[in-house]
Amino acid sequence: MSQMNDHRIQAEPREPRGPRRRGRLAAVAGLVAVMAATGLGQAGPAFAAGAAEPYLPAPTGSRPVGTTSLYLKDTSRPDPWVPGVEARELMVSLWYPAKAPGRHRARYMTPKESELLLKDGDITSVPADTLSRVRTNAFTDARPAGGAHSLPLIVLSPGHGKPRSELTALAEELASRGYAVAAIDHTYENVAQTFPDGRVTTCVTCEMKKDPTVWEKLEKGRAADVSFVLDELTGAHPRWKGARLIDTSRIAMSGQSAGGASTLAAMAADPRLRAGVDVDGIVETALPEAGLSRPFLLLGKPATYTPGRLGGVNWEDVWAGLHGWKRWLLVTGAAHTSFTDLGVLVDQLGIEDGADIPGARAMAITRRYIAAFFDQHLRGKPQPLLNGPSADHPEVEFCTPEKKTCA
Repeated sequence: MSQMNDHRIQAEPREPRGPRRRGRLAAVAGLVAVMAATGLGQAGPAFAAGAAEPYLPAPTGSRPVGTTSLYLKDTSRPDPWVPGVEARELMVSLWYPAKAPGRHRARYMTPKESELLLKDGDITSVPADTLSRVRTNAFTDARPAGGAHSLPLIVLSPGHGKPRSELTALAEELASRGYAVAAIDHTYENVAQTFPDGRVTTCVTCEMKKDPTVWEKLEKGRAADVSFVLDELTGAHPRWKGARLIDTSRIAMSGQSAGGASTLAAMAADPRLRAGVDVDGIVETALPEAGLSRPFLLLGKPATYTPGRLGGVNWEDVWAGLHGWKRWLLVTGAAHTSFTDLGVLVDQLGIEDGADIPGARAMAITRRYIAAFFDQHLRGKPQPLLNGPSADHPEVEFCTPEKKTCA
């Protein structure tokens, strides 16, 4: 057993509140963030030696995975970040169980997106299309499997400045286990986002001076994005051809970093979200006075959330406002990047991200615990894994904030 405060002595900074610094905190997404943070601007030994192209770990579920992308336009509200843009435009990726593998594996991101991400981080020593060559496990437009209203739906939201693709390994895992998954790119909050007409938008919010009001606006704006996407997927005229498979009574959300913080704002705004996960995200928007009574999981790295150090609504405040089923889990050795595809990819490329746990192991833990959470609360299948420490997962500590301990 350890004291909770002991875990937070070396707190990592949240996504920067001040003007962006190119080549370090300026690095915006995926591999760029870590490569820039190292200050090296060079590929690691594995990449330099001509190792195999980066790949995502295979999902552990029994079903092949299909994926498709949707362009959505909300004409009821203007874009919150760019004056004069009269409608909020979004790109959404869907993953789902497929009847059979398709012919074409899905692309991780486009070459142009990879080029812009690397350029933004001042990374010139690797091929510009490096990130577009990450091997995924899903098949583009494979035929969906399942009966009518049989698939619970999980919404995913990435970190600030990061693309929806960084949550692909988690999405593939959930889809292989029988979930429909919708990951949202929050436009102008991502360094490189491509629309079907060829436009590529960049990160307006990355250039803004961050203060609490900006972070709160971002979280509430993402909550509005989530509600709109749910309308488009479950309304009278759904935009996805497989929408009839979605069980509208079993919808939940998970997000990483700013996406995790936004999960709370989204749940407060939309009762359709029955459960939520905040993965290593510091919260700015306070919970409603009555709190939340729906299931919630806090999953993060140990060296975070020192009260008063990083600002925002710290996890102790969040915990006090959660009145339903809840857990607070810390993963020993994890860094902020460990809960996304990035932790896996940097290990393969021989780049240091500050984690003391292998990326593949951190991803396996992330996928296992998040899947268990949704299995319990959307499918009604009790998960002993969530009841306390596990010999199979010794890195995971269960925290009791009231006692200031984790074990």
